Amino acid sequence: MSHLCKIRIQPSHSAKQFISMTRFLYFLLSLALLAPLYAEDRPNFVIIFIDDMGYGDIGPFGSTDNRTPNLDRMAEEGMKLTSFYAAPVCSASRAQLLTGSYAPRVSVPGVFFPKGNKGLNPAEHTIADYLSEAGYATGCFGKWHLGDQVEFLPTRQGFDTYFGIPYSNDMGRVATESGLKVHPLMRDEQVAELLEDEGQRRITREYTEETIKFIEANHDKPFFVYLPHTAMHVPIFPHPDFTGKSSNGIYGDWVEEVDWSVGQVLDTLTGLGLDKNTLVIFTSDNGPWASKGDKGGVSGTLRGAKGGTLEGGVREPTIAWWPGKIAANSSSDAISGTTDFLPTFASLAGVELNPDIKIDGKDLSPLLKGETKESPHEAWHYYKGTKLMAVRSGPWKLALEPQSIGMGFSEQPGDIRTSGRLYNLDEDIRETIDLAAENPEVVQRLQKIADAMIADIGSGQAGPGVRPVGLVENPVMLYPSTAQRKSSKAAEPAKPVNWKQVSLGDTVQTGQVPPVAGQPISIHATVEANKPHGVVISHGGSNIGYVFYFDQGRPVFMVKPGKGVENRIRSKATFSGEVNIVANLNADGTIAFTINGDSKTTGKAQLLKSHPQEHLDIGFDAANPVDKKAPGGNFNGQIHHVEVITGEKK
Repeated sequence: MSHLCKIRIQPSHSAKQFISMTRFLYFLLSLALLAPLYAEDRPNFVIIFIDDMGYGDIGPFGSTDNRTPNLDRMAEEGMKLTSFYAAPVCSASRAQLLTGSYAPRVSVPGVFFPKGNKGLNPAEHTIADYLSEAGYATGCFGKWHLGDQVEFLPTRQGFDTYFGIPYSNDMGRVATESGLKVHPLMRDEQVAELLEDEGQRRITREYTEETIKFIEANHDKPFFVYLPHTAMHVPIFPHPDFTGKSSNGIYGDWVEEVDWSVGQVLDTLTGLGLDKNTLVIFTSDNGPWASKGDKGGVSGTLRGAKGGTLEGGVREPTIAWWPGKIAANSSSDAISGTTDFLPTFASLAGVELNPDIKIDGKDLSPLLKGETKESPHEAWHYYKGTKLMAVRSGPWKLALEPQSIGMGFSEQPGDIRTSGRLYNLDEDIRETIDLAAENPEVVQRLQKIADAMIADIGSGQAGPGVRPVGLVENPVMLYPSTAQRKSSKAAEPAKPVNWKQVSLGDTVQTGQVPPVAGQPISIHATVEANKPHGVVISHGGSNIGYVFYFDQGRPVFMVKPGKGVENRIRSKATFSGEVNIVANLNADGTIAFTINGDSKTTGKAQLLKSHPQEHLDIGFDAANPVDKKAPGGNFNGQIHHVEVITGEKK
C-alpha cells in the first residue's frame, strides 16, 4: 500500500526574487493597461482667452464684419454661453479665472504694470495648482498679466511651463542696449527674446504653435492648456499672412488670425483622437476697447465697453466645445462666468477643492452636459476695482452705483450716472429702461444680495473675506531699460477725464489726466470715514508721481519728482468724519496741504520731471506704489469728490 505524501518545497532565494519580480511586473502591466482608462475618466481642459474682444466680434454672436469659420464650427458642434461674465479689465479678469474668486477677494482690483511689487499671491490655489497636484500636465502660452516678478509668474502658480509676453502689449519699455521700445517674450522664468512692436506680428502664431507642441507631447496623459492671447489688445499686430485679408481693417485681420488659431487647436485635438475627451472654452477677458474706434471691437447687441460694468463691458462671447458630452448647436442663457472654471474643472477631474479657501465660482458641468438648464448662481456681482457696481439675479440687474459707458470715453450718458437703477435684461438688454419704481420688491431683494457680498469682500473698502495680494520687496525690470524716448510723431491726445464722474475704485488712464510735468498741481478731495486710512488718490509709480493718503487718521502728501527723490509731508493731527482736502505742489517747489480750510502743513519739493506712465487710481494703488510707506489695500471710507488741477487753473 502506498502512501501519498504532501511535500512542501521551500523556494530558494533566487526563486523568491523571481516570484517577486514577476508580481511587480504584473503590477506594472496592470497599471499600464488601466492608465488609459483612468486618463479617459479625466478629461483634458483648454481655455482660449482673448484680450479685449467684444460680444459682437465673432460670427456665432452676430458679427457680419469678421469671418470666423472655425468659431462658427465650434459653436455648431458645442454650446454658446450667452450670459457669461468676466471683469472690466485685464489683471482682475485673469485673477478671477484662475482662482475661482471675484477679483477683489484676491486683492487684484485693477491692472498690474511692469516692475510692479504686486501680483497674484502665490499662496492662492489656482486651477493649475489643483490639476497639477492631480497629475495633469499644465501649460500657459500667452499674456499672463498677474505680475511680472519671478515670484508671480505662471511657473510659480501651478504651471509646468510658460511662453509669452507677461503683460499687455502696450506696456513695453525702452531697452538700454538698443534704445528701442521692446516687449519681453519669456520662456518659463527667463526672457527668451526682446520683441520690437513689429515682432508682435509673430506672437499669435507662436502661442498657437507652442500650445500644439504641448498637446502633442502630453497626448497620453491629462493636460490643462491656458492660452491667453495678446490679441485683440491695442496696438493691433496681425501676422503678415493675415494683414489686409479681411474686410474689417487690421482689427478684422487679427480676429481672423485668432479664428485660425482656434481651428489649429481643434484640428490638433481631433487628429490625436482627443476631441471627445477634451473640454475647450473660448471667451474674452472683458469687453471691447471701443474708444479706440476702428482699432477696437464692438459690443453687438449690448451697451457699454471695456472698463465699465454695463453688459458690454463684462459679458463675453463664450463657447464650450466637447463633442459627445456637450450637445451640438446648443445655447444657454444661464448666468455663468470665469469664476466657474476652477470648480467645474475640479469636478470633472475628480479633484477635491480645499474647503478652507473660499471661492465664488460654481460647478457648470451639469449645465454643460445638458442635465439642467438652470444657473448654479443665485446672482452675479459686477465689481469694478474694489467697488460693487451692480448685481444680477435671473433677468434683473440692479445698478448700485453710477456706471461708465467704458474706458476712454470722456462723455458719459446721463441716464447711467445715477444709482439704484433696475433693468430687466430679458426685455431690455441695452439697459435703457429703469424699472426700479415699478418693482420695489425686486430692488429690495437684489440689494439684500448685494449687502451680503459687501459684508464679505466689501465695496470700496476691503471686507473680512479679502485675501492679501502678493508682494515683493525689491521689484526689478525683466530687462535693462531706460526712460522711454519721446516719439517724433505727435500722439492723438486722450479725452480729458470728467472728475464729476470718477468714484472710489476707478482707474483713470494717465493720458486723460491733466499734464503734470513741470506744472503746479492741486488736489481737491472730500472724503468721509471714521479715522480715515488708505490711499485717496495715487498717480505714478516707483520712479515718479504723487499720492495723497491717510495713515490712521493722519493725512500724508508725497511727491516723487524723479527716481530716488521723495518729498513727504505729514500732519501731526488726526481727523475723522467728513474731511475736505486741498493739497498743492506749488510753482516754487514747495508743497502744502490744508484740511477743512485750516490745519496747514508745508514742506519743500520739486515739480515733476515728466508725466507718470502709470494710470491714476482713486481709493487704492494698483500699480507700483508711489510711496511704499502708504497703507496697502483700499481706502476705508467714502470718497465724495476728487480732482486734480494743474498749471494756472489751480
